[in-house]
Amino acid sequence: MAKNSSTLNSHDSHAVADTLAAAQDSSLADVAANGHGDEHYPSRQHFPSVTSAMQNPPDATQLAGGSVHRASAYSVAQSQLTRVAAVMGLDNDMINYLRMPRRELVVHFPVVMDDESVRMFTGFRVHHNTTLGPTKGGIRYHPNVDLDECRALAMWMSWKCALMNLPYGGAKGGVIVDPKAMSQDELRRLTRRYATEITPFIGPEIDIPAPDVGTNAQIMAWIMDTYSMHKGYSVPAVITGKPIGVGGTVGREYATGLGVTYVTRSLLKRKLGLQIEDATVAVQGFGNVGSWTARTMHERGAHVVAVSDVGGGVYNSRGLDPRHLRAYATETGSVMGYPGAETLTNEELLELDVDILVPAALEGQITAENADKIRARVIAEGANGPTTPEADEILNDKGVMIIPDILCNAGGVVVSYFEWVQDLQAFFWDEGEIRHQMERKLLDNLDEVLAVTLRTNQDLRTAAYTIAIGRIIEAVKLRGIYP
Repeated sequence: MAKNSSTLNSHDSHAVADTLAAAQDSSLADVAANGHGDEHYPSRQHFPSVTSAMQNPPDATQLAGGSVHRASAYSVAQSQLTRVAAVMGLDNDMINYLRMPRRELVVHFPVVMDDESVRMFTGFRVHHNTTLGPTKGGIRYHPNVDLDECRALAMWMSWKCALMNLPYGGAKGGVIVDPKAMSQDELRRLTRRYATEITPFIGPEIDIPAPDVGTNAQIMAWIMDTYSMHKGYSVPAVITGKPIGVGGTVGREYATGLGVTYVTRSLLKRKLGLQIEDATVAVQGFGNVGSWTARTMHERGAHVVAVSDVGGGVYNSRGLDPRHLRAYATETGSVMGYPGAETLTNEELLELDVDILVPAALEGQITAENADKIRARVIAEGANGPTTPEADEILNDKGVMIIPDILCNAGGVVVSYFEWVQDLQAFFWDEGEIRHQMERKLLDNLDEVLAVTLRTNQDLRTAAYTIAIGRIIEAVKLRGIYP
């Protein structure tokens, strides 16, 4: 394997935009122009800050050492909606309604650093659709966060929540920051100030954030406490993914990764006649989702032969132990250099001859450029939007089974829903009940997706989108368009 390795792992002023269904044609043209540009270089809206790094955050190609071109998330999300809308025969009015976010918030805010200097940061929060209930979605801390990415991820969350039959719409937010470059105190101050800026737009009946790339349970606890201080009483249901000691739920940490395993194991057996014990697995991204997917698949007998993180990838044809690998990565900061494993590049990991490829890093990793080189039989999308529509077509033609993100990685939002319900009721479930209810919810909705594929001969993504969008449309028709 190659020794050169690189991979993606992957206020003072408010700018608020309420963009509802009746958008003008000119606005839609602008969205299309911005969202469907060169797929390999996403359009980004940059906002001012005091450092050049924040003014010009590196694009994904730079972060990956030039090895992978990352497609625009918003371009992918818009293209997916356009494709499925054509299959469903939706009229232009409904397409325009589904295309546009309900609200978009941009905040610029100061943070006092450890050296007593003041730095300006930019954050976002996007609510995509509120037809089914309050919005739900993660908060991301990453140098590449931008408004288009938040729009795309919020849209995917709308579809995911609808597919899982949860009473939510989709949301997403984040801050342009490298959390690894900040001290714990700086992160706490940044988080509390960002939480203060978005407080008017979040709440148990409005929008319930959760962890995402670059954030964790501690950050969620700070947000919950900040919101509660403003209200004057504790409001644990304002956010999910919290520590158990402040209203979190057992099982949330591993829920997304375990859900990927539940869904993939079921589809392997039902569609390919393959037991997970006989499957080889490669995982791109070794953060929360990737590491727990690797571990839970390994615990059920799968052979995890390759894993990558932001530092690079490692490979062993006889299999890796994700538990030991996670401990090593925690100690050293990367999986690179893991004893008994070969080094491989991101391209080599994606192109390995394995049964299951799990892209669990950032969006836009599998594109028209590399799809034809992928040899996996199954792609289980642990990340949101890792596969572009062009890559979908190539892979479907090759007979690769793609388990779409809104189905495959929905375990996280399902258990977040359970946490929200428990917080509202002040009544908590045990871990066995959480696992049982999550698996039931995922597999019941998988049954519905498979039923549509059998009836229509659609691929899994199209079937899942058809169900999700259909549920939102039904609710829109029942509620009507205000006023």
